[in-house]
This record gives sequence, structure tokens and C-alpha cells, in this order.
Amino acid sequence: MSKPPPARYRTTNWSSYNAALRKRGSMLIWVEEMAWLAPHEGRLGRPPVFSDAAIQFCLSIKVLFKLPLRQTAGMVASLLRLAGLNWSVPDFSTLCRRQKTLVVQLPYRLADGPLNLLVDSTGIKFLGDGEWQTRKHGPQSRRQWRKVHLAMDTATSDIRAVEFTPSSDGDSPILP
Repeated sequence: MSKPPPARYRTTNWSSYNAALRKRGSMLIWVEEMAWLAPHEGRLGRPPVFSDAAIQFCLSIKVLFKLPLRQTAGMVASLLRLAGLNWSVPDFSTLCRRQKTLVVQLPYRLADGPLNLLVDSTGIKFLGDGEWQTRKHGPQSRRQWRKVHLAMDTATSDIRAVEFTPSSDGDSPILP
């Protein structure tokens, strides 16, 4: 049985093709309406200079571009400079310290009707030797597994709940 010939696509409108490729690489960041500086809380100790939204923005850039914290601070500074904003940028130690206690605000869409959930779990290995090292040198220690339980909305394909449990727990006790 022979393979079908691969489809050939011919571009006839190069100007729109090039514009689409340029648009694919464009990045739009809204920072002007963000509260960059933290409000005074009245608690003891030095008040934070940067708001949680500013720290979350910096950490989102870090995750999006897979950058270390120092390079993240540099990229955020250049983005703010490109936007024409004369705002100070948190340094890497501030980002490192604040990411431990940051409460992340995730957008949430309400369901229009009854919520149908699909619940499933999968296992993840988080400690133990790699497969190659185990074959080469024998097992050094027992592998440890955890289960990740996911609840997904069938209508919107949004993940509505995530729970990490020991490997002995099933889906039924976690469902409520």
C-alpha cells in the first residue's frame, strides 16, 4: 500500500501571509490600569513596595518565557520602558521572597447551566532514581508516587478542580 502524496499549499497572497506571521509574533501587554505599587496595610514591619498584581505579572513573564528571576526583572524593566512607564521593577530577591506567599487570582467562568464534570486521576513519580540509573546501577531507593485528580468541565474543557493525594487514594473519596 503506497502513501498518499503530501498536500502542497501554495501561497498566493504574500502580503497577508507575511502580515499574519508578524501578528503571530506580536505581544500585547496591558499594564497601565494595574495597581503597581502596594497600598499601605497598617501592619507591623516594612510594608511591601509592589502590589501582588505586580509580582504576579513578573512571575507570569518568568513562566511564559522560561527565565530565571534576574532575567525576568530585566525583561519586565525593558517592557515597562517600551511602554513608556517610569515604574520601578522588583528585584530578584523580592520576587523570590514574595512568590512563596502570593495568592494567585485565576479567572473563573460561571457555567450557564448544570455542571457536568469528568473526574480522572493520573500518577506522577516525584522522587526516586531515573529509569536509566535504575537499569545501570540497580534501584537505590523506593520510588514515590502521588496521584493528581482532575475535574474537567465537559462543556468548556476548563479544569475546575485539582487535588494531589498519596498514591493509595482513589477518585471516589476525593470527588466531594
